[in-house]
Amino acid sequence: MNNLDLPPSLPIEPLTREAFTPFGEVIETEGAHAFPINQGTTTRFHDLCRVDVSDEGGKAILSIFRGTPRPHPIEIKMLERHPLGSQAFFPLNPEPWLAVVALSTPDGAAPDLNSLRCFRANPQQGVNYAKGVWHHPLLCLAPRQDFLIIDRDGSGNNLEEIEIALRLISPSED
Repeated sequence: MNNLDLPPSLPIEPLTREAFTPFGEVIETEGAHAFPINQGTTTRFHDLCRVDVSDEGGKAILSIFRGTPRPHPIEIKMLERHPLGSQAFFPLNPEPWLAVVALSTPDGAAPDLNSLRCFRANPQQGVNYAKGVWHHPLLCLAPRQDFLIIDRDGSGNNLEEIEIALRLISPSED
């Protein structure tokens, strides 16, 4: 199937570690390595994802993104990637959200639209996009959603954007 033969709508699937592995890591406490700390009053969920930002002298930074929903159906007509570092998103509000991802073409120059997938994350799940993975910018489903972000700061071009053939997502129909 070439990119011109793709169906216009993109199905939404639940976010699981197994399904998301080609694109990065799911950040969640379920199934994580955990142990008590602080005299047993706190549980530490340890090493939930690998922050990979050191290319070209980059450093890890922590930010908060505040997103609002896009009109429905959601139009997916561009993707971006960060070639010099991973980018982690973890929701701070008790609302589900969407992550759209794609692998690269064999030459690495563009997203392979045959691999394009949309995942619905529950309010306790975040994602860590691996370095160089194509993804859509933040897709919120609630009127206002905050996310804790760990990504890269530093020199070098760490953002590539590309327009793609239009795909639609209908969150209310899944």
